[in-house]
Amino acid sequence: MRVVVQRVRRAEVRVDGQRTGAIGPGLLVLLGVAPTDGPAQLKWMADKLENLRIFPDAEGKMNLSVRDVQGGILVVSQFTLYGDAAKGRRPSFIGAARPELAEPLYEQLCTMLGAERGRFGADMQVELVNDGPVTILLDSPAVQGEK
Repeated sequence: MRVVVQRVRRAEVRVDGQRTGAIGPGLLVLLGVAPTDGPAQLKWMADKLENLRIFPDAEGKMNLSVRDVQGGILVVSQFTLYGDAAKGRRPSFIGAARPELAEPLYEQLCTMLGAERGRFGADMQVELVNDGPVTILLDSPAVQGEK
């Protein structure tokens, strides 16, 4: 799994003009799923996102998690995180999982995190106010024996 995590003051996602998810202060998570991802990567990513200390404490140091500050989480599926534009001018997306694998993992992650969400596979408009700005790229490790 690959995510771009942004600490936000607020964020929302819309599909066909209708809001599908919105948060105040918290994390906007753009999620890409690889064909080799499974339960171990899902568990690793959920734990990492819940406990990532990127919110300021009383001294202004990034020392608190989204749970510590009682922030929201908004997860948006984004297969383009696995886009490869090394050759040519049009990116290839063969590094992204097919929807039949990616969608259940996306839904499970949202449920595990108690997150607001976009709509898998939809054309979405995401609006956010980045806080800091703080933006982190996370890749889950490969786990031996996991599919």
